[in-house]
Amino acid sequence: MNIYHKFRFFQKTLIFLLTITLVTACGSIQAEEKNIAKEKIVSGDNYGELNDQGKLRTYYFYTPKSYNPDRPMPLVLVFHGDDGSGRSISNVTHFNELADQKGFIVVYPDGIDQKWSLRGNAQGRVDDVLFVSALIDHLQQQINIDSHKVYATGFSRGGILTQALACKLPDKIAGFASVAGSLPVRLKPNCQPKTPISMLMINGTNDHDVLYEGDDHTQRGALVSISDMVDFWRSHDQCISSNQSPQFSEDQVKTSLYTGCSGNSEVWQLAVVNGGHFWPGGSSTDESLNKFNAKLGLNASETIWDFFQRHSQ
Repeated sequence: MNIYHKFRFFQKTLIFLLTITLVTACGSIQAEEKNIAKEKIVSGDNYGELNDQGKLRTYYFYTPKSYNPDRPMPLVLVFHGDDGSGRSISNVTHFNELADQKGFIVVYPDGIDQKWSLRGNAQGRVDDVLFVSALIDHLQQQINIDSHKVYATGFSRGGILTQALACKLPDKIAGFASVAGSLPVRLKPNCQPKTPISMLMINGTNDHDVLYEGDDHTQRGALVSISDMVDFWRSHDQCISSNQSPQFSEDQVKTSLYTGCSGNSEVWQLAVVNGGHFWPGGSSTDESLNKFNAKLGLNASETIWDFFQRHSQ
């Protein structure tokens, strides 16, 4: 090998080594940036935002005192009702206190104009199912989340959104719980998730906003009856056994637990006899509702977390 060829060989070797060094360095920097982002999250109240579908979206979230950026934690997404906000539903449900006790992260997204949209349109309305999917991806970059233990719950319109998420995001969410919500009539025929769905439903039998007997199917935004919603998920999961409260009276909870379902999924229904449009066990400025809650003795948030803990992907 003459001097020229030796020089060319040395030059190529040097370039190769420099390239490997730069790629390794870039990877290290990206990893470091990712770790720094997660380490910036402090326990307690936090706020975040992201751009999705041309809109700036916001969310409030709470990390428990036990949060460690090096250890993945379960994530619970909580969706407010119409005219609510992430912060307002956190005050009602008390999930923050539960997060401290049980060790999970809870995120409360904000709907645009305090509402949720299940499908976008040409007038600029967003699809909030797509937003939730993007939010989960975003959160996994910001917080150390156990991707096998992501859960969704919501109240009223947020509960309806939760039902839609069960139809469309079963690959990202391991368990669902709707409170004072139901499945939209127009969504039901197209709701065909490819995996079993673990679903908990809590509804008042005297709810004047989300009717227990369902809506006229021809009206805009119609919802199926609660019994139809329960039967839909039981059928989807191929549940073979059930356990129901043998007796119940006024101001009590009738429980129906459907097990033996495919993929270890479960379907739970809690019917609050004479209950209205509310979050059982939650805070309220209505004193009569607080008295009803005290007599009822049902804490929806604790029940939901107990249900979620039974399921992972």
